[in-house]
Amino acid sequence: MTNPQEKQELHDNIIAAANGDELAWRYIVDAYAHRVFALIRSKCGNEELSEEITQSTFCTIAQKLPTYEETGKFEAWLFRIAMNRLRDEMRRRKRQAVPMENEMIGVLSRGLSDVHDDEELATQIQRLRAAVCQLSSSDQDIIHMRHSAGMSYKQIAEAIGEPLGTVLARQHRALKKLKSLMDSENYLQNSGQKRAIDCEEDR
Repeated sequence: MTNPQEKQELHDNIIAAANGDELAWRYIVDAYAHRVFALIRSKCGNEELSEEITQSTFCTIAQKLPTYEETGKFEAWLFRIAMNRLRDEMRRRKRQAVPMENEMIGVLSRGLSDVHDDEELATQIQRLRAAVCQLSSSDQDIIHMRHSAGMSYKQIAEAIGEPLGTVLARQHRALKKLKSLMDSENYLQNSGQKRAIDCEEDR
């Protein structure tokens, strides 16, 4: 939330919710539940697990809110708890997070390559999904938090405990690598199609 009025409203509702105001708690849940769910689903690709983690996150928030000191970092705190819950669950299940969902891939694919129809978009999504898997897990986390959860760079920096400049540099570097991987894949595919056409014409 960047609007001063929205920030003040959030601040007031956090304090009220900490004092047991159910309407204020509902405000917080309504404001963030869908973003937490989107973040977790983009990381694990499992709707049922995402709902479970989202519920667990808000249960933790509800328990800790009475002792939480509001300093304008509520969003970073909330998303950090969500990410920790997911990591704990993945370790418990001994499973690895799967690639991003189509919503986030659609956001990133714009600007990485031109898409002219649904079939081509589906192909680009598959390529981008494979490219994202080649990023480090920490860089994937930054992209997920930025594009799925809609967190600001400052909030991401606070959530992962790194300087803002480091987060910005890693985001830039990750997107640059994704574009390079996508361009390389497009080149290989186009070259393969050209060879196939040449072979067909030679027959």
